[in-house]
Amino acid sequence: MEKTVVVGMSGGVDSSVAALLLKQQGMRVIGLFMRNWEESDESGACTAEEDYADVERVCGKLDIPYYTVDFSREYMERVFSHFLEEYRAGRTPNPDVLCNREIKFGPFKDHARALGADLIATGHYCGISHEGGVHRLLKAKDTGKDQTYFLNQVTQAQLDGVLFPLAQLDKREVRAIAAEHGLATARKKDSTGICFIGERNFRKFLQTYLPAQPGPIETLAGERVGEHQGLMYYTLGQRRGLDLGGRKGEEGRWFVVEKDLARNVLVVSHGDETPLYTDGCTVEGMNFIPFPPEAERFFCRAKLRYRQAEQGVRVVRTGERALTLYFDVPQRAVTPGQYAVLYDDVQCLGGGVITGTFRT
Repeated sequence: MEKTVVVGMSGGVDSSVAALLLKQQGMRVIGLFMRNWEESDESGACTAEEDYADVERVCGKLDIPYYTVDFSREYMERVFSHFLEEYRAGRTPNPDVLCNREIKFGPFKDHARALGADLIATGHYCGISHEGGVHRLLKAKDTGKDQTYFLNQVTQAQLDGVLFPLAQLDKREVRAIAAEHGLATARKKDSTGICFIGERNFRKFLQTYLPAQPGPIETLAGERVGEHQGLMYYTLGQRRGLDLGGRKGEEGRWFVVEKDLARNVLVVSHGDETPLYTDGCTVEGMNFIPFPPEAERFFCRAKLRYRQAEQGVRVVRTGERALTLYFDVPQRAVTPGQYAVLYDDVQCLGGGVITGTFRT
């Protein structure tokens, strides 16, 4: 019997090719475009309208039906409000992770079922296995594009009935397939940054929602060396945008080592990056995929930010959803608010929010 699959269409090349491949497999494909943000960019153009126009072109070329659904209210309540809360607390959040759990594999999946979907699919670069009712999240063939990091909070129920058609393709192959079949998105530039900010100036965007509170920049010794524009604009390890000159006779650059929220002070260091390195971190809100391990202590690998090679870690479970990670090698600028995501050779084992760091 022909299966019906609803594909999350973003207006980009990845979801376009995902829809094409599923149709080639003989499935009944329906495109579904999500509107999660209703604001224009700095040029006044509504990027959602541009993306939807590309969805129309691709679905027309593939001869598949397509729909649009507005989740902007859910996005504001479930994702953006958390994003602002984290910045108020001095942390650096990753809203794309929450968007997957709270929107793309939540209300989106429910809406797809209402359209008659047996399965749903997205253009994520990752793999999945469904064996014996257990759903495992697998690394993609294209390790440079692997997006399992962003799916670390997705639950077993949410992974049920999900397909990732690009699991065994790299980006170059995806673009070649799109061009071969005349898809309008074949050469479309990949979106970058946080989806609702796009190409806009981040500081200007954030200031619309959170009033800036300038304050002093100090060294670790307490010497005042400048003024920051608001702690929310800075992250650990940051070198650019500090507006601090070099010291006479010294080499190296200034970089952020701490945000003192209580005193509204940005703490910096010059040259020696030793203060940025830590030996471990604490993690909360851990979501294990597919389920928690029996062992309270185990070894695996972890990513502490998306653009990072996997690092060896020793894991100690300190609660039902809490962990302490001990790094095999000290790590630079591990940032509270980001996600620590665990891996073995082929699987993403889940992840949680980094709440603190330490030295041993």
